[in-house]
Amino acid sequence: MRVNQAIERRVLEAAEYIAATGATVRRAAKRLGVSKSTVHKDMEARLPRLSPALAQEVAAVFARNKAERHLRGGEATRLRYAQGRGADNR
Repeated sequence: MRVNQAIERRVLEAAEYIAATGATVRRAAKRLGVSKSTVHKDMEARLPRLSPALAQEVAAVFARNKAERHLRGGEATRLRYAQGRGADNR
């Protein structure tokens, strides 16, 4: 298998996963066993050349995730304090 084919397969697999599940870049990277930077580059630079329609779906998921990230961060902080592991108890 050529290197380009492997990269294209990874890009499409990641894009389909993100579009289907609404996954964040971190979750997609963890599932695929690659770095966040790799997933981001794949979605922003490589995917639009391979599948413009799928790239638009992924961009919409990323926009929603970006709009919601402050809520996820606030929830994580709330849970940390509820467990008694606040800023002073690290």
